[in-house]
Amino acid sequence: MTQPPLPLSIFIIARNEADRIGRTLAAVADLSDDIVVVDSGSTDATREIAARHGARVIHNDWPGYGPQKRFAEDQCRHLWLLNIDADELVPPDLARRIRALFDGGEPDADAYEIRIAEVFPGERAPHPLAYTLAPVRLYRRDKGRYALSTVHDRVQLAPGAKVKRLKGAIHHFSVRSLGDQLAKLNSYTDALALDLDSRGAKVSVLRLFVEFPASFIKAYIGRRHIVRGIYGFMTAMNFAYFRYLRIAKHVERRMLARQNETQDPENGG
Repeated sequence: MTQPPLPLSIFIIARNEADRIGRTLAAVADLSDDIVVVDSGSTDATREIAARHGARVIHNDWPGYGPQKRFAEDQCRHLWLLNIDADELVPPDLARRIRALFDGGEPDADAYEIRIAEVFPGERAPHPLAYTLAPVRLYRRDKGRYALSTVHDRVQLAPGAKVKRLKGAIHHFSVRSLGDQLAKLNSYTDALALDLDSRGAKVSVLRLFVEFPASFIKAYIGRRHIVRGIYGFMTAMNFAYFRYLRIAKHVERRMLARQNETQDPENGG
């Protein structure tokens, strides 16, 4: 028997996710009568697929992660918000737990952390020992908003907001392939380097020599990619290169800026 939708809006930001967004939307279709997809210029069938699954599809040019999610929040109709990404899946057990929160009316917390577990190509579900993050993803819009950071998407909660952690985990199918992952991470490091500059950060050049090995150990051992076989080794290498590249681009930008200053005729160069 179909259960009534919850007093909950679900929002997703997307661009060129036609191969994944249908499954994402189908998994939460029964939870909400207000599903919002904010698209930033897809050239594939993302918008059409989202509309077929009952989502309200709205275009907004890409302003960065935090601002795009804030824009999406503003399009939602309900007080309670659930944010998922287009490459994520809410499994049935987690959907039941979300529904159970509203069985007695209002949930007893203002925000809920939900674990995010990555699923690698060739896997049907997260490894039992997979590393997880647990950001706030379910929250009252009057108690939290996404931060305005263009590179970090995290919910900033009001002082005194009551936070609990929900059992279960969102499945994150972030890796289409190693090449696709590298392209995505390369683009992201551009934004990270710019963010470091905008905050006036000056990362030591010494980090160039230690960032790759330290980040590989962090991913392979600390984040337990070691339990994922050969694919875990390869994705740990990608992670290490990504972490190195953001430092390298930041150092390069500083070097070029100093070079331009010395060559500027107005500065006597």
